[in-house]
Order: sequence, then C-alpha cells, then structure tokens
Amino acid sequence: MNELATTGKQSFSLTPQSLDEAMRFAEVLAKSSIVPKDFQGNPGNILVAVQWGMELGLQPMQAMQSIAVINGRPALWGDAVIGLVRGSPLCEYIYETDDGSTATIRVKRRGEDEQMRTFSMDDAKSAGLAGKQGPWSQYPKRMRQMRARAFALRDVFPDVLRGMPIAEEVEDTPTEKHMGPAQQVRSTEQAQQALPHYPQDDLVSNLSSWRDYIEAGRATPKDIMAKVESKYQLSDEQRKQIEALANPQTELAQ
Repeated sequence: MNELATTGKQSFSLTPQSLDEAMRFAEVLAKSSIVPKDFQGNPGNILVAVQWGMELGLQPMQAMQSIAVINGRPALWGDAVIGLVRGSPLCEYIYETDDGSTATIRVKRRGEDEQMRTFSMDDAKSAGLAGKQGPWSQYPKRMRQMRARAFALRDVFPDVLRGMPIAEEVEDTPTEKHMGPAQQVRSTEQAQQALPHYPQDDLVSNLSSWRDYIEAGRATPKDIMAKVESKYQLSDEQRKQIEALANPQTELAQ
C-alpha cells in the first residue's frame, strides 16, 4: 500500500523553505495574472509580503491576498485583521455594532478588561472623510466599521498584528512629505538596530547561487538585499558584495 493510501491524503505546501525557494516562488507568482496588481511583475514586493505573512502566521498565498501595498507601505487588508485576532488565544471576544451613525466595537483580551472604540460620522467629517469620493460615499457603514475595528484591534492586540498598519486607514492618510536624506538615514538606522547582523559565512556560501539568479534575470541585487534585510542587517561591505554580483567581471568573495 502506498504512502498516499496509508495517510488518506496528500500533503502539499507552497511555503518556501529557503531563500532560493522564496526567490523562485516570487518569480513564478510575479508572472501570474491572478495575483494582486501590486505584485505583478514585482518579485521583490512578493518576497516582502511572504516574509511579513510568515511573521503573522499567514501562508504565502494568504499573505498575497491579505497584504496590500498602499503608498509604498505593506498593510493588512480587510477581514484578515479580525481573522488574525480571532484566531489568537489572546482574544476572548469581539462584538461590533452600528446604530446608523456610529460604529462601536467591544473587544476583550484574555486577562484584561474589555475595551471599546467608536467611529462616528462626526469623526469622519472631522477627518475630511465624510462624502469623500469612493467607499466613503458608497459604503459609509462599512467604512465606519473598519475604522472602529482598526482602532480597537491595533490598540488591544498590537503583538498579534505585529505593528502592521491597516490598509483602510493608510488609504485615507495623505502621503507623507519627504523630509530629506538626513531623515531617511536616521529612519533606516533605527529600523536596522534591532536586527542581527547577517553572518558573513552565510553570505559567502550564497553568493554563487545569487549570481546565477541575477545572470538568469530571475532577480536583482535589490531583490536579494530586500529579502535578506527583512530579517538581518547587512553591512556596507556586504551590500557592495551583493551589488557586485550584477557585474560579470566581479570575482566571488572567497
């Protein structure tokens, strides 16, 4: 009797087990016409979304459907937010109501007091959202619900959501004004301080396969660095080694 008959079902998963598998996975999906448009032709965005999904406990295909790129930032989309919280053992209950002008959500984290958040049409007017062309004009009740939900779940379950912004909020937020290179440098340094340094031995062992991907047009040095820097901090010298892979005259580091 074969293994399939013994187990009764076949196990299959698209979850990447290594960086190389993740890059191949991203390349295939980027060529697909059924992935969200922000990911089509953009394997770099797919790599980042899959990594975020793994941090949140989402399978790769779930991550592709639940993480949106809004104003250049990854954000959780729609009911994925409440789905993650309800699926956590930290959540005791979530109740949502709407009286026609105000959305109310009551949530309770296990071991803590109930928390309540509201979002009314007066709040929407103050924020310049009421009557705004698009969902706020077509589905005001739904938009009130999503705003109240975002406030409550981000406040009470930030660890479950890993600090991810909510897409519906980010969509309504004006694009941040560029504050200049100095501010960019400080933000990058602060974000990387909490990440461990990428082991040099790992980098040297991966250079050959990374070069193959680049020469085959399946990835760019930028894609590779984006994937590595989602988990580790690269030194300036390591970044130069990866960037040099795009130059066929560059010798691999020994």
